[in-house]
This record gives sequence, C-alpha cells and structure tokens, in this order.
Amino acid sequence: MSAKSELRVLAVANQKGGVGKTTTAINLGTALAACGERVLLIDADPQGNCSTGLGIGRLQRKKTLYDVLMGEAPIVEAAVQTSLPGLDVIPADADLSGVELELGQTARRSYRLRDALEPLRANGPYTYVLIDCPPSLNVLTVNAMTAADAVFVPLQCEFFALEGLTQLIRTIERVRGSLNPRLEIQGVVLTMYDRRNSLSEQVAKDVRDHFGDKVYDAVIPRNVRVSEAPSFGKPVLLYDLKCAGSQAYLRLAREVISREKDRQAQAA
Repeated sequence: MSAKSELRVLAVANQKGGVGKTTTAINLGTALAACGERVLLIDADPQGNCSTGLGIGRLQRKKTLYDVLMGEAPIVEAAVQTSLPGLDVIPADADLSGVELELGQTARRSYRLRDALEPLRANGPYTYVLIDCPPSLNVLTVNAMTAADAVFVPLQCEFFALEGLTQLIRTIERVRGSLNPRLEIQGVVLTMYDRRNSLSEQVAKDVRDHFGDKVYDAVIPRNVRVSEAPSFGKPVLLYDLKCAGSQAYLRLAREVISREKDRQAQAA
C-alpha cells in the first residue's frame, strides 16, 4: 500500500475465550508491519496480554489505553514503539478494568475510542489499527466496535466455535444498529487448525459453507512455537521466522493486504 492509503481500523474480536484472539492480533500486526505497513496495535484487554506479548513491560506503560479513554492523553502520546519497525502499541494495564464504572453514564461513553482515533484518520502515520478486544461484551468491546471499520474474527477449529460466533454476530448487529452503521465483518481466520484431527476439517468446512469468501484462505495451525513466543515477549515472527505459525501469519497478512486493495479499488 502507498503512504496515502486510508486508515483501516479492525476490531479483533470473539466473545469466546481461548480462540487465539490476542495471539492473532500480535502476530497479524507484526506480519503486516513486516510486509511494509504501518500498524498500531491497541490493547483493549485489562489483562494486558497483548502488551506483554510484544515485550512491553509494566514500567514502559507510562500512558495506557485507560488514559486515552479517560481523556487524559492523546492517542499519539500513549503509543509505544515495539522492537519491530512499523509496529507501535497502545498498552493496557489493570486500570482499564475500572473504565466502565468511571465513565458511568457519561455522554458519548461508547465513542471515546472513535473520537480518540479521529486525528489518526485525518493525518496519522498508520495504515492499520488493530484493536485486541476482551473476550466479553463490555464498554471496552463496544468502544472498539464503535471505532472500527470492521471486525476481524479469529475462530478456533473446535466444536463450540460456531456457537461463540453466533453471539459475536448478534453483538455486531446491535452495534451496527445503534452506534456504528458501517460496521461489517472484515473476515474470519481459522486458528489452532490440526490437520490430524477430523474435527478441525469439519469445523473449517462448516465455517466456509456459512461465511463463504469472508473466510481467509490462510489457516493458522496449532504450533508450539506460536505458544512459546509470548513467554519471551516476542511475536512468533521474531521468535522463529521459519516455523509453520510464522509462515501462516505472513500468508494471512498478505491476504489481508490484497483484499484491502481490492476493497479500496471497488470503493473508488
């Protein structure tokens, strides 16, 4: 993409936990940056796993998403550079868990993140913003979906996967109906795929039958190197570039970029 490409804001979301959501946010963001994009990752989960997985220690989190949502810092001041050029992160910490209570019934409380991102849409340095959502429906998830152009859905290849996806689609429809009429599903990526397991194949077939070309061709395999990388504070591409997981995320990033170019060409 050229430097003049419009900013694309994606909420990485699934209301079911343990589907590889944070892992996908970290590694897709890293792979996009490795492909030449300028990426801002927003850690919207009070656990701060996205920040930790990128090697951003607690002492480096001078400003966090909490400060941004509470109006205490502009988003550019909260951005922390990661070890990979082209990839920045807005970190999170436990303070974020208090946002719902502190905002209460404040006016435009669901639009806090969207308002904060407006300067980046006008003249920011990024081509992608990825928001790592918590695995529940709360004010943080609603803020992410209100700010996003689309929802990027990691989906684990297991029996209850489609059940969680049904809940997510209901949430997207509610947000679209009341807060963000342009919100759509960007795509679904199958994660933790095990070729030796017939259940993985059946889930993949069911998802592709239901969502058609919204499902990415790239599939993220179950891979021990992907699981190990966060404990070293690294995305898997920096931990082991040649492993199957890294190569899968690079394929996914290239597919995301290609589809985005097609979308922009059709919109022009």
